[in-house]
Amino acid sequence: MRLRLPEERPTEPPTGYKIAHPVLSQDGTRAGFTGVSLGGALPYGVLDEAHCVYGRRHRAPHRRCDCGFHCVHDSAAAEAMLCTAEHRAAVLLDVTVLGAYIRFEQGFRYARQRVRAATVGPCACGAVAGALADAGWGRPGWRALTAACAGCVRGRTSLSLASFARLAGEGLRVRAGSGAVAAPADLGVSELVAEAALLQARLDWFQTQLARLDEGGQQAR
Repeated sequence: MRLRLPEERPTEPPTGYKIAHPVLSQDGTRAGFTGVSLGGALPYGVLDEAHCVYGRRHRAPHRRCDCGFHCVHDSAAAEAMLCTAEHRAAVLLDVTVLGAYIRFEQGFRYARQRVRAATVGPCACGAVAGALADAGWGRPGWRALTAACAGCVRGRTSLSLASFARLAGEGLRVRAGSGAVAAPADLGVSELVAEAALLQARLDWFQTQLARLDEGGQQAR
């Protein structure tokens, strides 16, 4: 006799939380996410359907496979995963579970999902993130992005949080989490005076070096 799992028929789709890395397509026209575990090789959109990561033809989620999207019930459990070194650059996702799902003690494994909101952590310098910038790695056809403040973006490929949400579509909301320090864009008068003094000191040093080079050239003649 074949054992059948109990079926649930909720009046509203269940919700959950997970972490993922934001990604940008190579041509810069699409935005999405890539997982931090089994599904990391398959970037997905805000509204997407799961596929078997092993290439099998069954529909996800299959009881005898690990395929399907994964999420946990509690946001605190998802945030705890952001503490590990390999997941520090990931973002926290608030998702709606769609289609068939298998319920576990701590979460779901399911067929389809809609990412409702993404919370971006602070920049590596500790400031509140104002953009998502090239993280220096990716998947074929996709660039991984990481949180960055205005002062740390520099010349990297980047998107504002609003631009990422617009590219991702489907009503995605992207917000910045709290940071440990203020962003460089919010410098006060005293900080700006200190920055100006530092720039002047550097300029004086360059002028000194140029003067030495000019003296050396005249002696060589």
